Amino acid sequence: MEIKKAEFIKSAVYANEYPKFNNFTEFSFIGRSNVGKSSLINSLTKRKNLARTSKTPGRTQLINYFLINDKIHFVDLPGYGFAKVPQAVKKNWGKIIEDYLTSDRKKIVFLLLDLRRIPSNEDMEMLKWLEHFEIEYYIIFTKSDKLSNNEKFKQLKEIKKKLVFDNEDVFFYSSLKNTGREELLKFIEEKTQNYE
Repeated sequence: MEIKKAEFIKSAVYANEYPKFNNFTEFSFIGRSNVGKSSLINSLTKRKNLARTSKTPGRTQLINYFLINDKIHFVDLPGYGFAKVPQAVKKNWGKIIEDYLTSDRKKIVFLLLDLRRIPSNEDMEMLKWLEHFEIEYYIIFTKSDKLSNNEKFKQLKEIKKKLVFDNEDVFFYSSLKNTGREELLKFIEEKTQNYE
């Protein structure tokens, strides 16, 4: 899949604010704060500032919609986890994410996990949650450029003590080097065709 056109459509909080294009498949990116959701969207679209990135965890506080090639949406969801924000705000984010994920939109969710970290309790809760609501999801390990092959092998061994998966069933991505970009775009294209 070649991305020829990518544009920010809108930010939303409530279901009635989501874009009206219900026939579009939505590819949603979720993960803990600072896992690299916005950077990944920028890398996929080859647009440096399409999705706002920040070194400050918790910058994405709304659901951000991007229209890709006039036929699908990328959706950047608020991060969960260690963001330095008041508890009330965190609670509100949880509600925003829950409302989106349980909506009846055609969506495929990518759960982003930092390859350098063992999945947190919040990551595991999100996985259980996605399975409970029977939401189609796939795991992307981000920041894969930060580890050598040897370190990656050891780290995956540790991660697999907590999470069961086969390496060929997950994606490894580096937004810095665009590693994994072609594989992910091919996958998105196949899924889009299946949903048409």
